[in-house]
Amino acid sequence: MSFDLKVTIKQKGDVSGPQKKLNRLIDQIEQQKNRFATWQNAQAKIQQHTRQKLMPVYSELHEVLFQQLDQLWTLLQQHEFSKAEIQQLDEKIAQLAQLLKRSNMLKDEQLKLVKQIDTFYQQHAQQSAKKNKKVQSAKFEQNESYGQSAELEQDDFERYAADQQQAREQAKQLRQQQKYEQAEQMAAQSLKTVYLKIAAMIHPDREQDESKKEEKTELFQQASQAYEQQDLFYLLKLQLKLERNKGVGAKELSAEQVKFYKLALDAQSQQLESQISEILDSFQLAKKVKAEHVHISDVYKAIDADCAELKQQLKWEKERLKHMKKLSGVEMLLGHGVL
Repeated sequence: MSFDLKVTIKQKGDVSGPQKKLNRLIDQIEQQKNRFATWQNAQAKIQQHTRQKLMPVYSELHEVLFQQLDQLWTLLQQHEFSKAEIQQLDEKIAQLAQLLKRSNMLKDEQLKLVKQIDTFYQQHAQQSAKKNKKVQSAKFEQNESYGQSAELEQDDFERYAADQQQAREQAKQLRQQQKYEQAEQMAAQSLKTVYLKIAAMIHPDREQDESKKEEKTELFQQASQAYEQQDLFYLLKLQLKLERNKGVGAKELSAEQVKFYKLALDAQSQQLESQISEILDSFQLAKKVKAEHVHISDVYKAIDADCAELKQQLKWEKERLKHMKKLSGVEMLLGHGVL
């Protein structure tokens, strides 16, 4: 649009503090909108590049990992191992099953076996958890009966600390989600409020002058299109232009207007940031990045780096699979702790 939302006055003195903050927020949103448009335009091409580079490697990797799973599961049923070796094998098989059970690159019969093995280990884990709970309960009662303190042992404390950390992370994610939801709700409310105000000012059906009616029809169509696209920023610009045309002129916005614009623009800014983050998350990069700190070329480099790392992993897994095809090879892997 040719008009500007930023507050400017042609009088002596500077713009007031709240309006300076508003102007900075407007600059920020302009930058966010540009970044969002850039990432939107690049998203499809980047995703296509990702599929072309990574999908063939992932497909081959999942096939190799399934062969490892199948081979280890078979050996575990057919041969005798020590208790320590069985524990290592169980952990490795359960890990592979957990990884592969949601794979969309395996055949149906392969996926069926993976899910059967995963279910077996899930049930085993549940039974072990119940058993441990009973043991811990008995230990607690014993400590109580001897009047000993019921302080957590080191392993219990570490488990407790890990649970607390996980709870904090979940609470943080929940707060972030609530923040985005509140921003979206605020943006939706502001969008409707601004649109209705604009419609009241320029609705063509209320204009008798044919020349003005044509101009208002065009503006109303632009406003309706912006409303459909949920472009609050555009509507706020249009509203301010119309208010100035009605006589507000170059005067500063009132405190109430500044407060409304600030709330609405904060919501728009958070919504844009969320949308940009969703696009970046769709690339599934190994490292989290922020849009303002990364260029499109950096994403391509990151994808190529991920592909190179994945190919190296594939090479290692193929080498492991060679040893897993023989009992002696598995025993060697177990002995060196590199299963």
